Amino acid sequence: MNNGIIALAAASVFATGSAFAFHCPADMAKIDAALAKNPQLSAAQLDEVKKQRADGEAFHKAGKHQEAVDTLGKAMKTLNVQ
Repeated sequence: MNNGIIALAAASVFATGSAFAFHCPADMAKIDAALAKNPQLSAAQLDEVKKQRADGEAFHKAGKHQEAVDTLGKAMKTLNVQ
């Protein structure tokens, strides 16, 4: 029974990690599209969004998908993108 629970938990973690892995590129594409439209942001906000975009991609490539999703989410919030 315990082995079944452990296997189920491991599968759940893997599935969640995979979902986040696919989520990151979609979020990056949304940010890129919003930036291409020259959003009405202050220079400081624009710099922060670009930094968050770059950091999110770096987290994604490093396999840190929760950090990537969180960081990209901040940029999307500033850009008012869903």
